[in-house]
Amino acid sequence: MRISLSLAAARHGGASGLARVLTSALTLACLLPAAPVAAQSVIRNAELSARLFEAAEELGDPMLAVAAARLRKSVLAMQVQRQPQKDGPPATGIQPEPRLLSWQQMLARALEMSNGSDTIARLADDVKFAGTKGVASGQVYSITTISGNGRDTYPPLEYVGGDYAEVYVEAKDTGADLNLFVRDGQGRLVCSDTDISAIAYCGWRPATSEFFTVEVVNRGPAASSYALITN
Repeated sequence: MRISLSLAAARHGGASGLARVLTSALTLACLLPAAPVAAQSVIRNAELSARLFEAAEELGDPMLAVAAARLRKSVLAMQVQRQPQKDGPPATGIQPEPRLLSWQQMLARALEMSNGSDTIARLADDVKFAGTKGVASGQVYSITTISGNGRDTYPPLEYVGGDYAEVYVEAKDTGADLNLFVRDGQGRLVCSDTDISAIAYCGWRPATSEFFTVEVVNRGPAASSYALITN
């Protein structure tokens, strides 16, 4: 279940719907500290931490922000240079940000929202001093900018047949609307994420080793910096 979609449904359901989502989200936040973070992929953790933080901001809930920070701390990847093909002139007036939203930034926001809560401060300290359990091998990310209503097409990336393949994009501007499309060597769509969000995730298992093309589309009118993570 995607938290962002649940929140949208909750708005239509009134206070009771929002309360149900909040209860579920808080339950998830409480379970996260005991969950084996390294059991799932680094890329999936990147998406889930962003979803949690998105919910924390929308609900004004510092506990969710702490949970998001803990999960984001496991997101380790090596930065590489990738130059996508732009469908128009490069975005102007904006510079690529040096990294993804960090767990430190998420923790700082949690403390801001907590109004001096000792409980949140203690939870934040637990995250701050906990060891990192993520695995960095195999995951790489790149940073670039995309113009409003623009499209970036990346050179074909090779994935091994039978291994789970993942791609994730995260915009620096939370008001951006990024869509993600993955196509095989014949141009057939194998995965897409087109919900209204500043983040998008695709996961699939290629039957054979081949090259796949990744397209990032900005449905919003404003330019944005974003990160692309692949395995």
